[in-house]
Amino acid sequence: MLDIALYITLALVVAALLMNLYRLTIGPDLPDRVLALDTMYVNSIALIVLLGLWLNSKTYFESALLIAMLGFISTVAVCKYILRGDIIE
Repeated sequence: MLDIALYITLALVVAALLMNLYRLTIGPDLPDRVLALDTMYVNSIALIVLLGLWLNSKTYFESALLIAMLGFISTVAVCKYILRGDIIE
């Protein structure tokens, strides 16, 4: 039962990643593209957690945590750059 749920969830997360990739390339404005990139971080974390569940390994959860921290920091940096034109002031 868990295998079927993992396959369905994997398909849905991959579909969400493809939709985010579309928004990232076609997005009308820069904030739309930044939001799509941030959502792709969240989806990649979901993929890593699914892989950790499938392989029954704790290492993938730690890497997902690291990617989450990097994603948050990079999103804040890009938003500051868009709003003010520089990151550190």
